[in-house]
Amino acid sequence: MNEEMKPAAAEQELSEILRIRREKLAALQEAGKDPFRITKYDVTHHSSEVTADFAALEGKDVSVAGRMMVKRVMGKASFCKIQDREGILQCYVARDSIGEEEYAAFKKLDIGDIIGVRGFVFQTRTGEVTVHAKELTLLSKSLKPLPEKFHGLTDVDARYRQRYVDLIANPEVRDTFIKRSQILSEIRRFLDARGFMEVETPMLVTNAGGAAARPFETHYNALDVDVKLRISLELYLKRLIVGGLEKVYEIGRVFRNEGLDTKHNPEFTLMELYQAYTDYHGMMELTESLFRHLAEKVCGSAVIRYGEREIDLEKPFRRLTMTEAIREQTGIDFDAVGSDEEARALAKAHGIEFETRHKKGDIVNLFFDEFCEDKMIQPTFIMDHPIEISPLTKKKPDDPGKVERFELYINGWEMCNAYSELNDPIDQRARFAAQDALAAAGDAEANHTDEDFLNALEIGMPPTGGIGYGIDRLVMLLTDSASIRDVLLFPTMKPENN
Repeated sequence: MNEEMKPAAAEQELSEILRIRREKLAALQEAGKDPFRITKYDVTHHSSEVTADFAALEGKDVSVAGRMMVKRVMGKASFCKIQDREGILQCYVARDSIGEEEYAAFKKLDIGDIIGVRGFVFQTRTGEVTVHAKELTLLSKSLKPLPEKFHGLTDVDARYRQRYVDLIANPEVRDTFIKRSQILSEIRRFLDARGFMEVETPMLVTNAGGAAARPFETHYNALDVDVKLRISLELYLKRLIVGGLEKVYEIGRVFRNEGLDTKHNPEFTLMELYQAYTDYHGMMELTESLFRHLAEKVCGSAVIRYGEREIDLEKPFRRLTMTEAIREQTGIDFDAVGSDEEARALAKAHGIEFETRHKKGDIVNLFFDEFCEDKMIQPTFIMDHPIEISPLTKKKPDDPGKVERFELYINGWEMCNAYSELNDPIDQRARFAAQDALAAAGDAEANHTDEDFLNALEIGMPPTGGIGYGIDRLVMLLTDSASIRDVLLFPTMKPENN
């Protein structure tokens, strides 16, 4: 009986807390001290600045603001700790310094209230840098308590749904998203230094091409036309190469109507860049340099840790063709396999499921996924993919069954996908036709012919290297995060009422 009553008792206790907090707010409003009428507060310093610059700030006045996380009332003098963007800062609040009425008001404050404190900086006998309050202002009343009686938010589902509370309760979460912002800044700084131009392209498109994925579909009422959310940035960015911009990149959201797991979210951040007059080897050099730069700037070293593993981004990245990787793991040499039938027989013998439409190149890709991908722990470029799985990529001149393409694998994850871009409009039209045939046969992820893109290629596109990076997966790697949801502020969640 007692166990059954616990949830009800907890709910009753919460209702009482909510009632008391609202009564406190009503009393403040009745006294003409409504915190929600305050429109600004002049903050001169953040917590980390006060701590780091103590020698220069000792004895000087500062104004700080943040959420009260701890309050210890001790007669005529008390301590509280406030949390701002940079961390936690202790404040000393004495009745003789702020006045009897204000001190009485301070004692009525709740954990979670947002306050401003003006006072001078000093150090306690235990050595903690502290602000001695001369003036304390309630800036916002918290009407709900922080979770689990202020000891942190641990329920994973609740953390993702209420990220605002997660950021308050878990400092390491805040650090992850600060690093995410830093990663994006460093990417832009790196590319800008190499002469790239950041651009923006449409999200609503009539033909969602550039990747093998099922798009989300919607309807544009003003034009009475069905449109799709983009699955890639590629085809519009290559139009800009045709237009002569030579080095372009975009960081933006793309949308793929697929499942959710630890490495996939239906909307995610993709960066694609294109550079005229280079090929996939140029993209390898750029990628290796970029990843090393990001690790050094964000993590402080090009040798990083992910879980139990040490990942070395300092050494030159390994380079293997896809067939070499398969031969290394299985002993099978697909370069010696001559027909689709022979490839299918190998797949059956090794328990690889495939569809009747799959050709040798598709089987090679399935073998790599099954036997190789999760073995690629240290940075490895997997090169020279089969043409069947690369409809937008230039053929290798000495081996037309393969294309000049690579994927970078780190920690068993695909980190990016790059091509020597196909710029032959006749070849591209034929490959689009093959993709149209796959779509007609039921492949929901196949590309479709894009006539305007073909028109752009007929105007003429120079030899070009292109690459796409999954930003969320990159952030996972550099922040040692186990799930993509840990690096998305607001991941896709099933509605609670479902």
